[in-house]
Amino acid sequence: MTDNALPAALAEISEDFLDLDENSRLELLLDFSRELPELPARYSDHPEELERVAECQSPVFIRVELDEAGLVQLFATAPQEAPTTRGFASILVQGLSGLSVESALAVPSDYSQRLGLARAVSPLRLAGMTGMIRRAQRQIRLLAGHE
Repeated sequence: MTDNALPAALAEISEDFLDLDENSRLELLLDFSRELPELPARYSDHPEELERVAECQSPVFIRVELDEAGLVQLFATAPQEAPTTRGFASILVQGLSGLSVESALAVPSDYSQRLGLARAVSPLRLAGMTGMIRRAQRQIRLLAGHE
């Protein structure tokens, strides 16, 4: 999948990052970390319903739902003291939510590499985002009956 074939929200996010210098990219990632929505009560009151993303150094948890129209809804939580990871989670929540199953499954697992953060963020943190995408896609496949 080329950047042109990325879902609109993820392509726009990628373009926003690539239009900036490295320091500004980190600032944008911090902005995203502040935009991560709170979990709905059904998950904040029942954290056992969320899946831990073991690839992340910080405790990140996600949950995917398919809404009535069959569109993906991604929920995530990450600690305030892990703004890089929290920013990645926010990007995925914003970029995957509202997509069709097929579009969400077509997002490349290396999407984090398309943000131009490879020199500014540790490889472990980038691997964490890859883990978030892969786990979300696995949940989508299960919900959609593709596994």
